[in-house]
Amino acid sequence: MRFLDNYPREVKVFLAASLINATGSALMWPLITMYVYGELGRSMQDAGLVILIQSLGGIAGQLLGGSLYHKVGVSRLIVGALAMNALVLFTLPAASSSWRLFIIAMGLVGLFNALSMPAIQAFIGFRFAERRAELFNIVYVANNIGVAAGTALSGFLADISYMLSFVLNGVSSAVFAVFFFVYLRQVGDTRGTVSAESKKAQPRAVSNWKLMGNTRIYLFMALGSLFLLIGNSIWNTGVSPFIISEGLPKKYYGFLWTLNGILIFAAQPLVALVKRWFAAGSAAQMTASAVFYLSGYIVILTMPSYAGMLFAMLLTTLGEMLIAPAMPAFISEHAAHGAPFYLGLTGGIGAVGRVLGPFFMGSLFDAGGLAPTAWLACGVAVLAVGFFVIHAYGSRRGALSESAEAVKSA
Repeated sequence: MRFLDNYPREVKVFLAASLINATGSALMWPLITMYVYGELGRSMQDAGLVILIQSLGGIAGQLLGGSLYHKVGVSRLIVGALAMNALVLFTLPAASSSWRLFIIAMGLVGLFNALSMPAIQAFIGFRFAERRAELFNIVYVANNIGVAAGTALSGFLADISYMLSFVLNGVSSAVFAVFFFVYLRQVGDTRGTVSAESKKAQPRAVSNWKLMGNTRIYLFMALGSLFLLIGNSIWNTGVSPFIISEGLPKKYYGFLWTLNGILIFAAQPLVALVKRWFAAGSAAQMTASAVFYLSGYIVILTMPSYAGMLFAMLLTTLGEMLIAPAMPAFISEHAAHGAPFYLGLTGGIGAVGRVLGPFFMGSLFDAGGLAPTAWLACGVAVLAVGFFVIHAYGSRRGALSESAEAVKSA
């Protein structure tokens, strides 16, 4: 990829390792609902319960990861979390013999996987501060190339063995842990690498409770993310069982996510135009993202067919491409030394949507099929648009206030 020529070798190695880890993760996560519903013979409500438990673990992991970043250190936090995640994944085949053990194991997968997320994002924001927004997007694209590859294989692996997918995910997580262990020993501890200006803006000694009081940075953005994630659960607990109930091959579901991964790479020029014409700032990009998500859910509601699913995936992928790099970029630019905490807090609040979404969607699907889940997705997407508009307005007011203070002090 020629666009990486301007980046140092360590960035390229980091991207390659991220791609491998993303490929391994994508072998497993699209199949959980199918495994519970199709292999274990449980209801969609039970499948939603498994994802709920996994998401609860994810919330705890996000909050802990953001809070422990400066206390534990980058290497211990990232490497330890990835290693524990790999260990749990390796034990998943044995745990699946018991429904209770399987639920507990999935909760631990959610915990340890999420524990590393805010730490990795903060590491990127601190180490590559000058080009962080650009790099967040490149890492996002690289990860989703891995998702495209993994999901393309996931449907085929499901026909062979679900457990093979789980074990290969564990292998990729272990490889990622080893990579970070070696990589961080070479580059050193970058957890406090912030500019002098940033240090003035956010002192090291500020407590987490005081950081939480600065709601302008995170609250409405996090609530918008929460509602988007409730709606996005329609893919796992609405579209997935719809494909099974229609008698379509399992690989058709994998093709949807393969399209998602291809678009994330191929549609970058289109998203760049959207940013240039309609959404220049990260706050505006979040609002535009929610509008694209809403459009996709409307398509699912009005075109309940596989062709409609493909079109809806195109629209929601554009929304994903806008919001995924925008949120960590906004926090990294505005939160300075407190960025790890805000990344974890925002991720934790947003992940509540992953808790509520599958359970509600699964219950609605059991009761009435795809249509009720699509109505719910549309409703929460409207709420997400509203919260992102409030966030954009608040961040704009905050920027104006800071400018006024700068003029007074000049």
